[in-house]
Amino acid sequence: MGVLDLFKLDGKNAIVTGSAQGLGKAMAKALGEAGANVAIVDINIDLARQTAEEFSEKLGRKFVAIQADVTKEDDVKLMVEKVISSLGNIDILVNNAGIVRHAPAEDMSKKDWDDVIAVNLTGVFLCSQAVGRHMIERKQGKIINIASMSGLIVNYPQPQVAYNASKAGVIMLTKSLAVEWSKYNINVNAIAPGYMKTSMTAPFFEKEEYRRLWIEPTPMKRPGEAEELGGAVVYLASDASSFMTGQVLVIDGGYTLL
Repeated sequence: MGVLDLFKLDGKNAIVTGSAQGLGKAMAKALGEAGANVAIVDINIDLARQTAEEFSEKLGRKFVAIQADVTKEDDVKLMVEKVISSLGNIDILVNNAGIVRHAPAEDMSKKDWDDVIAVNLTGVFLCSQAVGRHMIERKQGKIINIASMSGLIVNYPQPQVAYNASKAGVIMLTKSLAVEWSKYNINVNAIAPGYMKTSMTAPFFEKEEYRRLWIEPTPMKRPGEAEELGGAVVYLASDASSFMTGQVLVIDGGYTLL
């Protein structure tokens, strides 16, 4: 077997939460290109169906759309049942679903705090737990949590205390699960993106203030593209990363180096 064969995902089945658009969509595509069948899980089922249909036609893999709110335990349980029913065993879980609320810490409402923590941290735990039980039975699996450089540094000027705290929590959750589940041959790792250009963030990069504070301090002098996470997610989902667990891949153009 050659080294490139280690990256192939032929016959594997993956779940990517929050993958109807944005970073999740790009990572779901990368997994499909590497050979995996993918469940496009999103709270927006219409958009999830569009994405699943688009990739099924383009890539010739099986993509299924599943609606789920990752903060609801019953939804997550049903998600697992539907994926197993439609694809078979679950080999890969990418916990990507996330939200952000910008508010000064002194003004942030408890609801905004609770909403961010529920999706970004509790949702990662609930999906990992539900899929993890299936993987434990099979004694194998790959879990990839999408953290953020915001779990390592404090972003500026946007006030996002709940987001930062949630992503720091994702990093420690990743490490904790990696230790607990290594005996079951389950690898748990995280990706920490920096400032990435998506349809939602693109307008910010047009503003001088944000270019000065986000792009100028980045050694590579540009935001990341969603597709630039594809190689990392395939690596962590594949046999190429078989001896790696509990680690965080920071993909930020060098922002956190300075």
